[in-house]
Amino acid sequence: QVQLVESGGGLVQAGDSLRLSCVASGRTFSRYTMGWFRQAPGKEREFVAAITWSGRSTIYADSVKGRFTISRDNAKNTVYLQMNSLNVEDTAVYYCTAQYSPIGLLFKGENDYNDWGQGTQVTVSS
Repeated sequence: QVQLVESGGGLVQAGDSLRLSCVASGRTFSRYTMGWFRQAPGKEREFVAAITWSGRSTIYADSVKGRFTISRDNAKNTVYLQMNSLNVEDTAVYYCTAQYSPIGLLFKGENDYNDWGQGTQVTVSS
């Protein structure tokens, strides 16, 4: 189990960029698949991106593909979500999540992940 703390959210204008960070506690962070989900007001939580423990493989939701980039620094126990060309539809609470996977599987389902952060608010104004 890991504890996750997100940061980097805020209020930006459409077209701007923002980078979210998620710091994990625990010695085995480097064996966890890490993911980002988001939940907009009145909507269900949805998958955004995920990355394997090695960083070699990533997967994205169609809605963010080409605009968002997930990356990780295992030496810092940190996963990042670089968000470019933000639009109003990206407004949501963004959650960092983790699932132990030493064989390097990628997960897109909310129920595939055991550990969740508290979330960080991203608001994009038009």
